[in-house]
Amino acid sequence: MPATPPRQQFVLDTSLFITEGIRREDESVEDAVLRLLDLIATARLELNASCYVPPSIHDELATMLRDRDVSDEVFSKLDTWVIRKSPDRYGVQIPADIVYQFVDEMNDRVDRGLRVSEEAVREVEALDPEQLTAGEPAGDDDHEYMSAADRVVSDLRDKYRRALRQGVLDSREDFDLLVLARELEAGVVTEDRGIISWADQFGLRYVRGRQFPTLLREYLRASGVEGYADPSRLPETPEDGDEGEEG
Repeated sequence: MPATPPRQQFVLDTSLFITEGIRREDESVEDAVLRLLDLIATARLELNASCYVPPSIHDELATMLRDRDVSDEVFSKLDTWVIRKSPDRYGVQIPADIVYQFVDEMNDRVDRGLRVSEEAVREVEALDPEQLTAGEPAGDDDHEYMSAADRVVSDLRDKYRRALRQGVLDSREDFDLLVLARELEAGVVTEDRGIISWADQFGLRYVRGRQFPTLLREYLRASGVEGYADPSRLPETPEDGDEGEEG
């Protein structure tokens, strides 16, 4: 008789549903999400595996899905099979060392942001005065113009955002996800590099979003669930080197 894996709980991030890593070739976001939710439903019914999202993540995901014009069926299945639960922000204890690491990380990020800003100032100082206001077509719209100074500012915004936000917890949604996972002793499912990094700091299990469907199928196969016993039904996992969502 096939061995039954221990009951699993997962806390899902928005990036799981949006990443191209869960889509088949030429598959729409809606079809991929429906297929994922059907798999989550099967795992719930057959394995009693539970998937959760904090309300803040649910709201963020719902907004992104509406922007992609998905059908009401997606929201119906999402609300049926993915449990909304607020994290116990007062009861869950976070080690002081994690807070110290976060403070050190943010100090380092501020220093990086300052260096990026200083480089932009020096770049503007080096421009010919006539270039500061002389405009060139920006993108495909010939009616929009950017001066050399505008381009420096645009680059500064991108570099500053990366310096301060990439790979770090930068939202309440990210923190809600980690606190809920710690409360439930659940695995984190995400493509966000910042969340993955801090899941390690929190001592949490995590799964890359693109690998989650295969993980559930493996559990179903190991449990002898009809229709999943044949390993050839399992899709190939995208290469680890593929780009995912960044935090």
